[in-house]
This record gives sequence, C-alpha cells and structure tokens, in this order.
Amino acid sequence: MRTIARAVPPRPVLITAVALTTAAGSLLLQPRVADATPWPVPRRGSAPDPTIREGSGPDRHAGLAPATAARRALTATVPRTDPRLGYPRRQVLAPDPANPADTSLKLGLTPYHGLVPRLNSLQQLGDRVSVEVAGVSAGGHRLYLVTVTAPETADQATAQERMRELIENAPATAAKSREIKAGYKTPVLFDNNIHGDEREGTDASLDLIQQLATSNDTKTKDLLAHSRLYFNITANPDGRIAGTRANANGFDLNRDLITASQPETRAIRALTIDKQPAVLLDLHGYVNGTLIEPTTPPHGENYEYDLFLKNTYANALGMETAVNGLGYTPAKDGVSPAQIPFRDQAEGWDDWPPVFTPQYAAFQGAVAAHTVEIPLQVNNSASDTLPATELRRRAAIDVAVAGAAMRATLDFARSHRTSLIADQIEMFRRGASGAEQVPVSARTVPGVPGIGPEDVYTTEFPRAYTIAADTAGARLVAHLIADDVRVLRAATGPYVVDMHQSKRGLANALLADSRDISDKVTAMYDISAWSLGRLWGATVEPAPSLPTAPLTTVSAPSLVGRVAPHSDLRLRLTDPAEFAALNSLLRQGIPVRRAADGSAIVPDTPSARAGATTAAQTYDVAFEATTLPGVTALHPVRVAAAVTPGELFALREMDFDVTPVSTDVLNAGFDWSKADVLFVSTELEYGDLTPAARTALGTFLSTGHGLVGRGVTGAAFASATGLLTATPVEGTEEANGVVRVVNSGQVTAGAPPYGFVYAPVWFTGLGTGVRVEQSYATGNPLFAGHWRTRADGSGGPADAAGRPSVVSGRHAVLFGTEPLFRDHPKGELPQVGRALFTMAHTNDGTRAMAQASSGSVEESR
Repeated sequence: MRTIARAVPPRPVLITAVALTTAAGSLLLQPRVADATPWPVPRRGSAPDPTIREGSGPDRHAGLAPATAARRALTATVPRTDPRLGYPRRQVLAPDPANPADTSLKLGLTPYHGLVPRLNSLQQLGDRVSVEVAGVSAGGHRLYLVTVTAPETADQATAQERMRELIENAPATAAKSREIKAGYKTPVLFDNNIHGDEREGTDASLDLIQQLATSNDTKTKDLLAHSRLYFNITANPDGRIAGTRANANGFDLNRDLITASQPETRAIRALTIDKQPAVLLDLHGYVNGTLIEPTTPPHGENYEYDLFLKNTYANALGMETAVNGLGYTPAKDGVSPAQIPFRDQAEGWDDWPPVFTPQYAAFQGAVAAHTVEIPLQVNNSASDTLPATELRRRAAIDVAVAGAAMRATLDFARSHRTSLIADQIEMFRRGASGAEQVPVSARTVPGVPGIGPEDVYTTEFPRAYTIAADTAGARLVAHLIADDVRVLRAATGPYVVDMHQSKRGLANALLADSRDISDKVTAMYDISAWSLGRLWGATVEPAPSLPTAPLTTVSAPSLVGRVAPHSDLRLRLTDPAEFAALNSLLRQGIPVRRAADGSAIVPDTPSARAGATTAAQTYDVAFEATTLPGVTALHPVRVAAAVTPGELFALREMDFDVTPVSTDVLNAGFDWSKADVLFVSTELEYGDLTPAARTALGTFLSTGHGLVGRGVTGAAFASATGLLTATPVEGTEEANGVVRVVNSGQVTAGAPPYGFVYAPVWFTGLGTGVRVEQSYATGNPLFAGHWRTRADGSGGPADAAGRPSVVSGRHAVLFGTEPLFRDHPKGELPQVGRALFTMAHTNDGTRAMAQASSGSVEESR
C-alpha cells in the first residue's frame, strides 16, 4: 500500500471533520453533516457543503434554465484564430454593461464587467499580452483567452505551428528534431473559474499576467522566450456573475468534457487541441489545506500514466512548497498545509473518468495536469452567512494561494521544458506506433514515492474500431473528429478508427467498454463508466486488424439524411435526432401517425414530403419507404418538466416544447393549458402542493394527460396521485455505471441493451395492469462502473438483477435508470421521447405505443 508521508487519514475523514478557528474565534470550516447525498466524500469544489449532484444542489431553480441558453448551447460554434498569425494580437474589446448584481463584487473580486477594462489595459503594457475571444457562454457572455509570450513574427508563429503539428502527427520524427528541442515554445494553459462560484483563479491570473507583462528580469524574459502561456480567464462567466457552480443551462462544466454539450466546454476542448499544452492547471475551491493533484487510485487506464505521474507529482511538490511558503497557518489565518492526494490520501479523489478538465487534457498532450483546490470557502453557505469583511479576507488569501501555485508551475515549466516536450512527444509516439503502455513502478517513475500495485491501471488497445454509418454513427464520428481523433473510411462500409494514432488514449476512452472496478476501491469521486460505444446508440465494434480496402481520413461524417422517393415514409424514432425531426414536423402541422411498432409514418403527399425533406437535411435522419399503416394520429407534445438541468437540456435537444416547473411554480398558479404531459424527477413533491395546486393538477391528470417519472421522486409522485402502483427500491447511493438491460415494451423498443445508472432504482409491488418495459439483466447487471452493496449487504447489483427498471401503466411511465443523465447517453434519450408521446394523451387514441402490444392490460385508477 501507499506510504503516507504525513499522519493524514483517508480523504473522507480528512475533509469532513476539519474545523478550524481563527484567532478571532470565527468558524472557518464546518464539519459536513450526515446526509443522504450520493457520495461518501465531498466532490470537487464543494467542500464543506453536502455533495452537489444534478438536481440535488442548494439552488431550487436548478432545472429552470431558459430555452435561449439551450438554443445557444446547441448551435454555438467555437471561433478559431489562424495559428500562423504572429504575437501580439491586440484588439480593443467593447465593454460589457456594468452589473451591480454581479456576485463577485461582494468578495472584492473582479466582476465580469470589470474584465474587459482590465484586459484592454493589460494589452497596453507592452508587446507580450494578446487577448482573443474564445467563444460565447450559454448565457451569451464572451469567453476570453489571454496569451503571454515574447513577440513573434508571422513566420515565427508559422514555424511554431509546424513544430506543434509535427509533435502530434509525426512524433517519431519530432523526437529527433533539433529545431523542436532548441526552439519550440512550451505551451502552458491555466483554466480558471470553470465552477462559477470558485472565482479566485481569474483574479490571480490577471495579477500574474500584469507581472509577466511588466517584469524585465532575466528569469521572466527566458520564460517568455521559450514558452507560450495561455489563460482561459473565466471558463464560466454565467456562474461567475450569478454566484452558481453551473452555467446558464445548469451544467457543471467540469463534468461535461467528454460529452461537450455546452459551448464553454467546447471552447476548452478547442483550446487543449489547438494549443496542445504540456502543462495545465485548473483552479478550483475549496479544500483546506490546498489540494494539489495527482490523485488517488483508480487511475484512468488509457493514460500513459508513467509520463503523467512523473511530471504531475514533481510539479505538485513545487506548488506545495510555494503555497506553504506563503506563511499562512491554521492558528493565524485558518489555512492548513497543502496536501497531495496521491501521497496523502488512500482513495476518494480519483482521475478515473476523463470528464474533468485535467483528465481530458491528459489525452490531448498534457503530461502535467492538475486540479488545484484553494483553501478558504467563500461560496454557498459561507457567502450567505459570513460578513463581507471575512469573505474578502478569505478571497484575498485564496487569490494569493492560486497565484503561488501558478508561479510555481511557471518555474516548473521553465526548468523542465526540454523533458516536458520530450515526454509529450513520447506519449504521442506510443500511440502512433501502437507501443505498449509502461506500468508505473518505482523503477519506471523514479522520484515518486509510495507507488504500489493499487496504482497500476493499463488496458489492451484493439487494433481498430469500426462504427456503422447511420445517424447515430455519424453523430459519434463527428464527435470523435471534434476531439481530434482520426477517423478513416473506405469508399463504402463502416468508419474505422485506427488505434495506431497519437491520441489513441482518448479514442479508447470514448469507444471502449471500460470495466467493472467495484472491487478496486470503496469510494469513487464521480461517474465510473462513460462509454460512447455502448450509450450513444451507435454500432461500435473492436477489430483485430484494419480492413484491406484503401482507407482515407474523413474530415466530417457522410450525411445519412435521405427521403425515399416513393410511398409513405417511416421515421424509426430510435435516435434523439429522429425525435427532433418528428417534433419539427408536428409543429408545422404535417400529419404524422404512429405505427404499431412505435415508429412515425409520414404520408406520401407533396407537403408532407417537403417537410420530410427539410427535416432530413436539418437533422440528418433517414425517412424510409414503408407499407406499415399509421395506427394513431400524433400531435405536438408540450412538456411540463420538474427535472434536472441535464434532463431539461436533453428534452430540448430532442426539440420538445418544455416548460420547467417545480413545487413553487405550481403553488404560484401554473397554467396547465400550456402542457400535455408532466415529467417529474426532482423538485416536485405532491405533499408540498397547496390545495389549489393539487386541484389544478388533478384536473390536468384526469382529462387525458399522464406522467413520466424518474427515480424515487417520480415514483412517489405517481403513487401520491394514484396514477401507478409501484414501489421504488434504491440501490447504493454512490453506485453508477453502464448496466445490462432487457427491453420488453414499446417505450423501450429499439433501445440499446445497455443503460446508465446513478444511484440505481428498481421497482417491486407492481399494481394491476403495470407493464414491465425494461428489466435489469439477470446475474450481475453491472457492465462497467462501480456498484457495491451497503454494509448490511443490501442495495447491490444482485438485488437489482432481473428486477424491472422501467414500468408503465395507462397513466404513467416510470424510469429507474438515468436515460437523460447530463445529456450524455444519446442512445437512451428516445425512451423518454416515446414515454412522453405515450403519456401526453392517455384517454384517447393517441396512446398507441402502450396499447399496440398484444396482451397489455390497462391499469384501473
């Protein structure tokens, strides 16, 4: 086991039990109270408050994001600057309107509207600072990238880009290049404020940029002559302004790097690809003392972890020295010494899933990448209860700590630039050549103490993957290309991902099955499996060899949208894009009927064909010729939704007309004429409704409208309203991953045999007429992820095996899985789409999906 250098207990005790007092006697860090949140330890940036999970955070309006933010996220593109342009790249930014409600002001930190004046002035300090707009947030705020480096002519910038491309695309050649060794500038990226209420990294960056712009000492000149320093000033301006962890869509952006559903994360993705940083720092808060990665096990199995650990640990030591060197103490300032989880903790702060910024950057060339959690809390309960003077004192200390970590990182990058670039080249070389990974050990990673067998995670890369060329496959291929994964194809046939490529680690993280790691550790930090191959609805297969046909690199997937030339048209409704197309047709008044198999039938008329042609082009979906009759007319579906932000966004991705609701909204008097169906997963408790709200809801439900529910909250609502009788049983709260399922009903028709769970639920005690739409597989239903039993032996996968995971009745459909989780499992989204259409009109002929199955029995209310 790992040697613990200090007498520090494992992280669950370390973080939850710390309570420090200042000299004045004010409490700085409250113990974490016992609760039923899904993690046994605080998550990134949330200590000491209870774990924040989608839908369970302190913001009662988390699922009320505006439709405009969703539209912006679904359509926003990332601007790219010609890399051959020289530096500096000066521009005068137009100011943002002053906003006295910006929550940064209370902390004495720079408000969002104060960034542009500061950035404009920084560009005037000399010829080292350049500012560019790197994108726009979901809330419509500009994202700013600052580059600090010695001036470069256009020819010099072109040479830098040529060397960068050589490192990525021809690493064996790059390893021998004297030009790279002598002249390539080490790229370093500082990512700030990805959690909107963890702001201090932004202010520390602004101070550091000013220092770099004006210092003329030998050390600074040498650094800028041999480095490019990139600062993502605020990755989440929406949250910075509002004082929320999430962006305007309610998304925790530091869980979105693999899905890239939000414009802010797509901007980060573009930065890590275009700039190819060898070193990355992601500034967060709040853990006392300052937490500096590398992490505890389990470690991502697709990394070249020996290279990553070597550099990340070495830089962590330098940051620790710098932070502790500031002289803050527990007695005087309430600041504990810095900690390095790899060295100081046993488990609970892992780097297993690549959803976090540093873990994603590690696949894009960052051989040293860190989350740094600064020490003193100023968000959540602290912001609400502490006086402004104390908040500003804490924020000033946090800015100083963040600055010390950043300056130490620059010292590390300057003194290790040759080896950092050599290791980045070696990482890419292994991928391109198909070389084996090097397991970490005291021999392979000298200088890192305490490496044990618990730190060894490697995988077997297949020779290639193939991806079927259909709607789901095209979406997946587009996503891979956006992640800078090289995709090939012959003239016909499936797409091919050759795993002999520089970024094979990322390709495998996206496409591989992952594995069950339940026996490896007792606690995981976040999700434990995240397979696009199993969850996105695409047909992905590992291949032992490359096809014999000539293959060429594709820059974009081929379009699959088409309309059959004759006869009625069939839209399968097994993909979210197909539901978006259907909803578009229905809003135009085009007559669409549902077939007995649940697909949509469009008549062979000129106007319907014109609509189908536009939809096929817009959503890249196929309308097939069919002789199937349309059984039931379909109508537009308007959804009243008490759901998590991720679920709300996924509904809007399928182009449903969604109105967010909650207990408060219904009690204030909701106009039910604006809805056809109710979707409940969170923040709506029947017992908390006023008599008037219950009466209005009862009228809605008794006049032909039903319920779609998820989890315990949805099931409780169905029971309280008498819509469906089923008892939800909760598995262990922290269990999550990809599960095997058996689909048996119309709601789940065409769905993949895999689902996603996070605190899984199954149903018992089914009432009369309740139909099982889907069940967990028998045996061990967990395919990949982390799912243990409770201490008493209950709640594990064996208890869920064979149990119903999705059930339906005449007036309700209940999900025990997470088909819309964070908008990620694209192949699962259509299950909810079918359920919504089924429940939108429960008393007339439009509920053909449930009735089409022979032998179904309607539930009596």
